[in-house]
Amino acid sequence: MATIATMFNNQIVSALLNWLFLLFGVLVAAIGLECFLLPNGFIDGGITGISMLLADLTPVPLSIWLVLVNVPFVLIANRLIGRMFAIQSGVAILGLALTVALVPLPHVTSDKFLGAAFGGFFVGAGVGLAIRSGGVLDGTEILAVVLSSRTFATVGEVILGLNIIIFSVAAVFLGVEPALYSMLTYLAASKTIDYLLHGIEAYNGVMIMTEHRDAIRKSLLEELGRGVTNFKTLGGYSGTEQEVLFCVITRLEITKLELIVKRNDPNAFTVILPVLDAKGGVIKRRTIL
Repeated sequence: MATIATMFNNQIVSALLNWLFLLFGVLVAAIGLECFLLPNGFIDGGITGISMLLADLTPVPLSIWLVLVNVPFVLIANRLIGRMFAIQSGVAILGLALTVALVPLPHVTSDKFLGAAFGGFFVGAGVGLAIRSGGVLDGTEILAVVLSSRTFATVGEVILGLNIIIFSVAAVFLGVEPALYSMLTYLAASKTIDYLLHGIEAYNGVMIMTEHRDAIRKSLLEELGRGVTNFKTLGGYSGTEQEVLFCVITRLEITKLELIVKRNDPNAFTVILPVLDAKGGVIKRRTIL
């Protein structure tokens, strides 16, 4: 019973933290919009960018467009992804719209470069926090997933294509210079989202082909504290059987791993690949006694 109660309490705490981060993400994104982008006449990419563009071209305020444009994607998410995801996304989008409409935030800078860069940073941070909390502030990802499942395009290609259209339209109606600054905003936002989702501990898979496997394996275990796996392989050129070392490290450990490999075998062939996520096993640093 105590175990069940502990699990239940942990679930409540986790749910409360998710909602707290979601609301904080709404506030951060609103800061990016009101303090940096709107005063300078810039837009973001994605569905938020479409809403901002429509607000510039019509008398309808941005807060209304944020809700109207995102509603179809929330309904799609409810059907294809899940009700809780749709609820959290709907609350986040509505919260952003209400914050933009009702909370007066100061204009921080009229410098165009600073407005574009920091506007993208804050909007990206807000979107990233919302995604980590189990929702979205923008229906772009939902649209991309739906279209990619029904076409040959990938999610990244769909998002890229959508943003090309948005910024092209912005160049026609807002001017080339605001459109270029808006592209800078989008780049800053996307990099911030990537950092918040994957963090400084983004994982990388490393394959090492060497004749000094034992020495390198021992050094990786002792100096990095990482688990190492030996793969049996067959050389494509030589046709001989050999072993390949494989381990998962963070980006901060890449330099140290390269030094370890070079010290033990300057001629070793090393391949480093990005890993979206890693769970279980020895993916956290451990001390070898």
